[in-house]
Amino acid sequence: MKFRGKIIDVACLNHFTRVVTTISKLTKMCVLRLTPDNLFFVLSGKVANGGVGMWCELSQANFFDEYQMEGVSSEDNEICLEVTPENLSRALKTVQSAKAVKVKLTKKHCACLTIAAELPTMSSISRVVTHDVPVDVIPRRLWHEFKEPSMPDFDVSIYLPPLKTMKNIVDRMKNLSNFLVMEANLNGEMNLKIETDLVSVTTHFKDLGNPPWGDDASQDGGPSQSRDPEAMVQARVDIRKLQQFLVGQQVNPSKAMCNIVHERVVHLILLHEDVSLQYFIPAVA
Repeated sequence: MKFRGKIIDVACLNHFTRVVTTISKLTKMCVLRLTPDNLFFVLSGKVANGGVGMWCELSQANFFDEYQMEGVSSEDNEICLEVTPENLSRALKTVQSAKAVKVKLTKKHCACLTIAAELPTMSSISRVVTHDVPVDVIPRRLWHEFKEPSMPDFDVSIYLPPLKTMKNIVDRMKNLSNFLVMEANLNGEMNLKIETDLVSVTTHFKDLGNPPWGDDASQDGGPSQSRDPEAMVQARVDIRKLQQFLVGQQVNPSKAMCNIVHERVVHLILLHEDVSLQYFIPAVA
């Protein structure tokens, strides 16, 4: 197995760092899956058992000026690494002023992602800073756990309000309850609700719009057209998991969407021209 990449463009380095920092806010550990064309950050949470799930896809050509990798074999041309995204984020943040950054899979005291940055200097002597981020190589027999999750057979899909606005509201609601009800309909309306024995608070959003997911029923990857547009579909979620998603958002998405499977799961999607991030939060009773 071999992997090496090089980033020269400062904007690409900053963007890549923001993506990794976002991932670090969502999970302590994840799998970095490398293929010839893409990088994936994967959290294979068992949503049915209360765990969150994540799938983040990046096109390597939009970030790396040079990119070379050889997988475990010609048939399985991939590399899967378990990584602590916080460590990777810290290393990248310290090299933001670099003229070039190289990322390489190395074998030292353990397997590492070695980040070598050529920093600007006033003299003719080059200055290189190196960070070794420990990783664990995932054996091929476990790769099936880190494939792209299927789109849930959701009941409603809706565009999210401005994420900063939503974050401010959720931050305040967190002081009132540990759980929040998200509900939406096919008329572009969404409510965030807190309901306890002492207080009931609801924030209403209107005219958000509903994404076009195909032409017909939910079995084709979109909400059923037979559903009453005014009828609300809801899921009760752990407010900390939703807050985690909103705190970690630094990828400046062009679109942010939410799919809800009634009383089962909330599926959040951030889309940028070169990044796709999906996050699954299970509903709680």
